[in-house]
Parts: sequence; C-alpha cells; structure tokens
Amino acid sequence: MTEQASEKHLTAVAFSSLGLPAPLLQGVEEAGFSWCTPIQAETLPLALAGHDVAGQAQTGTGKTAAFLLALMNHLLKHPVPAGRKANQPRALVLAPTRELAIQIHKDAEVLGKHSGLSLGLVYGGTGYDTQRAMMEAGVDILIGTPGRVIDYFKQHVFDLKAAQVMVLDEADRMFDLGFIKDVRFLLRRLPPPEQRLNMLFSATLSWRVTELAYEHMNSPRLIAVEPDKVTADKVTQAVYHVGNEEKIALLIGLLRRTDAKRSIVFVNTKAVAHKVLGYLLGNGFGTALLSGDVPQKKRQQLLAEFQEGKLAILVATDVAARGLHIPEVSHVFNYDLPQSGEDYVHRIGRTARVGASGDSISFACEEYAFTLPEIEEYTGHKIPVVRVTDELLATLLPPHKSEFAPKPFAGRHGRAGARPAGRGAPLKSHSHGSSRSRGRG
Repeated sequence: MTEQASEKHLTAVAFSSLGLPAPLLQGVEEAGFSWCTPIQAETLPLALAGHDVAGQAQTGTGKTAAFLLALMNHLLKHPVPAGRKANQPRALVLAPTRELAIQIHKDAEVLGKHSGLSLGLVYGGTGYDTQRAMMEAGVDILIGTPGRVIDYFKQHVFDLKAAQVMVLDEADRMFDLGFIKDVRFLLRRLPPPEQRLNMLFSATLSWRVTELAYEHMNSPRLIAVEPDKVTADKVTQAVYHVGNEEKIALLIGLLRRTDAKRSIVFVNTKAVAHKVLGYLLGNGFGTALLSGDVPQKKRQQLLAEFQEGKLAILVATDVAARGLHIPEVSHVFNYDLPQSGEDYVHRIGRTARVGASGDSISFACEEYAFTLPEIEEYTGHKIPVVRVTDELLATLLPPHKSEFAPKPFAGRHGRAGARPAGRGAPLKSHSHGSSRSRGRG
C-alpha cells in the first residue's frame, strides 16, 4: 500500500482492482484517483455487481465518483434497449440544486471522457431553449434538477421508458427543499425498479429517505460509512458568544487575524447576506454573494472565481451548504448559527474535505444561540467557547451597497456595525440612534 493509500481518508482498495472497463479506468487515472475513499470502497463493488445501493457518508467523501462510475459501468456492460429513441436517456441523475448538478456534470465529463457516453445537463434559471434542443437531440446520461427535468418531461421533449440507471443525490435535501413530489413523479415514470440499477446517496439515511429508497429501488443495500463521526475529524471548531450589534466587527476582526485563504460565511437570510457582503466589500475584502437573488449566470461566474482563488470570501445562504465541491476552503464562518444540527454539519463540511484540515467559527448571538444545544447534541460534543475581547473587534468602514440588494434594505441595517457603549474605545460607527438596538436583519 502506498503512502497515499495509508492516509486516513483513503482505503487500501485500488480502483484498478474493481474490474472497471478500460475507458473508465483511464478516466479515473486522468482524474488523479488511485485509492477508494471509504464510501467508494463500500458501495462500488455492490453497484458494479448490479445491486441497488442507498449510501450515507460524510460530505466531501467521494460519493459523486462512486455513483458515476457505477452508472457508466452499467451502461457500457448492458446493451442499449431495443427500439430506444434518441430522446430517451439511458440514465437519470437528479440533484437538488443547480450548483450540484453542474458539479456532477463536470465530474462526469472527466470520468467518462473516454466512455463514448453523451451527457446532458438541465437546470433552471438559464438556457431554456438550448437545453430543450439538446434533450430533443438526445443524450445517454441526463443530469438535472427536478423542476427543469419535469418541465421538459411534461412537454414530451423526452421520456424515461429506456432508462437503465437512476441516481438520486442528496436525497434528504430533496425533502428539505420541497422537491420530493416532483422526484416521486419522475421515479414513477421510469421502468420498474428491478429492470434498472438504482442508487441513492444522502448525508443522512433518515426514515423518510429510507422509505423512499425501499419504495423506488430493488432491495437496496444500505451503506453507512462512519455514521457516528458526524463532523469531519480535521475541522477545528470554535464558538463566540456575541451580540447582534457586534457580529460584523467580530467577523472582520477575525478575518484580519486568521490565515483565512478561502472562506465561506454562512447566514440564514438574504437580507443579512447583503448586509455582510456590503461591510466586507467596504472594508477591503474580495467577496461574492451566493444566494437566490443573484442571477444564475452571475452565480456560476462568482462561484468559478471563488473556486479559482480570485475571490477570498463567499457569503452564502444554505443554497451553498451542500453538494458544492470547492477545494481548499480553509475557514467556514457561521455568522448566523444554523437552525438544526444537520445543517451545521453540512456547513462545516465545506472545509476539511477528503482528508484536508480546516476551521469552523460560529457566532452564537441572542437571535440564534438557542440552537447551540441542539447542534452539540447532534454532533455529540461541546464546541469550545472563545471569549470575545475588545482586540478582536474591528473598527469598521462604511458598507458598500450590494449589486443585488433589495431596495428597502439600504439604510435599514446601518446601525449593525456599531460597537455598544462601554466596551473600550468607540468604533468609527456609521449608525444612527442607539447602538444597543437589535439589528435583526
């Protein structure tokens, strides 16, 4: 076993030992993969042998490569259904978010480069006519979000009668985002479960996800990798108990003090996202916003710049909490504590991916501190508390106005960056009225 295989996040199972077809093995090698991660080592032998799999694993552990390789292997080793039409895809991959669908498609391009299988990507927000024309021309593997896929399906642009593989990624997120009715609609239009290979992957195998698996799969094998290790081993976690009115000053102070090469700042609402973005831009930080307000093309551009290191900070609502593969994220800041332990795990999973290390810093303010006990119960440990000192609080410059900020927002939250009276020297505040008023955002 090589040094790479002995690393904690990899196993002794080599991709070369799995009996993959030569075109897929070439794609694996060009992707730089040699040894399987635990979820790959557990699920690939089963799926390659034709068994349905419902897999659970920590985020960032290689689930995408596992189901793509099994999917492509199945299509290469099974003949095309007799009488299949061009607009009948042989495989359907459903993802809950546009960003995740795009990432799956990118991975599929790399792993399937030499397979001869054609790929199609459909998602909302852009490219309606272009995507429709592609579906009419026909693809082997359809990757998409439920809304756009079901739109074309109901217009009879394509059908699923020749589907040989079904993949449902981030199944629990489908429930969270309200897509499950659309998902069930599409799954019922596929051939019977025993006539296809079915794979479901999820961060949690809750009862509702398990029920979905048994309803639409053929005796699936349930695989949970390290279910007791909820949070990544190499994430250093800390929590600061801080008032609403000090959060901006603390965030900027910590960013200036830490070696935060690439950071994601999570917030709970779009209004707070715009506020945080404005202050970060106004105080000299290269920052982008990822939320539902930003047009899809702009979102893809900003995400690419962040992934390439052109932007140091991404401010995000939970749309970015799952499914995005962004390498080398050094810090995750929970500016607002999430409202469930599961969401906390998904957020901090954006760092320390596939064996790397990272830092998670959370702010427990008067508005969201009540979720801290639930988060600690879910993760099974207390998060170390760090005291807020005057030295950590930055002197603030005025915020910049966000390009996509809602008009009523301007001026409403201007007081949020002020330091309260009685805590050291006053900030260069640009607020009006009492600095103790709650900036709920």
